[in-house]
Amino acid sequence: MDVQSDALVNPLLILALSVGVVVLAVGVLRLHPFFSLLLSAAVVAVLSAKGSDSLRFVKAIDGVMAEAGVVMGRLGFTIAMAAVIGMCLLESGAADRIIRRLIAVFGERRASVALLLGAFVIAGPVFVDTVMMLLLPLARALSLRTGRHYLLNVLVVCAGASLANGVIPPAPGPLFVAEALRLPLGIAMIAGVVFCIIPLAAALVTARWFDGRITVPVRPVPGSTLDSLRLIAARPESELPPLWLSVCPVLVPLLLISIASFAALAHKTWSPVIETAMETLGNKNVALAIGGVIAVIMYARQKDVTGRDAARILGRPLETAGVIILIVSAGGAYGAMIKNAGVGDAVKALATGHSINYVVLAWLLAALIRAAQGSATVATIAASGIMLSIAGADGFGVHPLYIFLAIGFGAKFLAWMNDAGFWVVCRMGGLTQEETLRSWTPTVSIVSIVGLIEVWVVSSLWPRLPL
Repeated sequence: MDVQSDALVNPLLILALSVGVVVLAVGVLRLHPFFSLLLSAAVVAVLSAKGSDSLRFVKAIDGVMAEAGVVMGRLGFTIAMAAVIGMCLLESGAADRIIRRLIAVFGERRASVALLLGAFVIAGPVFVDTVMMLLLPLARALSLRTGRHYLLNVLVVCAGASLANGVIPPAPGPLFVAEALRLPLGIAMIAGVVFCIIPLAAALVTARWFDGRITVPVRPVPGSTLDSLRLIAARPESELPPLWLSVCPVLVPLLLISIASFAALAHKTWSPVIETAMETLGNKNVALAIGGVIAVIMYARQKDVTGRDAARILGRPLETAGVIILIVSAGGAYGAMIKNAGVGDAVKALATGHSINYVVLAWLLAALIRAAQGSATVATIAASGIMLSIAGADGFGVHPLYIFLAIGFGAKFLAWMNDAGFWVVCRMGGLTQEETLRSWTPTVSIVSIVGLIEVWVVSSLWPRLPL
């Protein structure tokens, strides 16, 4: 505790106050997450300001802004390129093509599996609410044509998108946590996919269970009539991009980043030319830029527009990305202030003589913050900031990858009425509020708990990974 002996307030009290500010600002006052996280970071900085300098509070606020700028510089371009890729996938019809091919492979009897996997794949570079708004009409159109499994199709689309958004970079939350924990991005991506296999299966089983017990008819939703759903279902595949081109904007960056990450771990001696090429192409900014170029070319080819006209489309996804970048940057500042406040030392001093499982703690922090204020992204960022303040020279006792996964799964727990995504599922899925609470809320909570159990078991068996 000596590190904070001249601070204004005890570090644990600072932590409690800062989380309270986030919950109050986002969950009660409905303040934008950017301002909520920035305000909480400022509260932490001021309360933990040390020394007798009359300008120490001003310097504390300047420190908040400086940390926000650091995070923006690290992640801003990556998030922007992910937004460009996502927009091009949606508007070119590439996402529709991926879903249709998956349904063709699995067959209409197993269309729910295709929708689950399709939503999971597409949600990597696409913001989760956008994925739901795109794929829910496809799921509804499929149910209208087949006359069955409406609730099942709605739930698996939302579960697949939600899981990818929680643990697969370059989704903003997992991208931030992977960077903060200094995990190779390729390792984080592949581990996220592998550890999502069991939760995806749990989502499918749970969704089928609810589908057999809750009868939901196909209803019109705002901006969509049943006739428009029939038109979506009848859209010829000749109007869509070829499958190989549709998957390239997603797979090419993933492969480049993954190959570079595993090559770095292999510690082999490569020729200077090959090593330089791998490091360059596998850099997250370069890889996502390549994916963005492919996506824009695909969009221009499909829409038959010139290069200049195609360039104009970049403005729209950047507007969306700008908001996410601001939230992530404010969250980075909050995490840095929590660490500077000495919260980690205080928690460790409190835990002396007691056994703490940091995987469970990481999940619990993310789950509590998510349940209290609704935003999964805010919960992810806030929980990671607290956990990073705890990690010292000895780390967490397990590989940071497990902490990364636990936070991602925890931030998906208990999606209810204070969550914007809850209302997307409700309104775009054609469900009533009661139907959404009875089906979607328990489904995503069960998936979150299954993810925790999986990570806890694996981390207990293999706490130290050779990564």
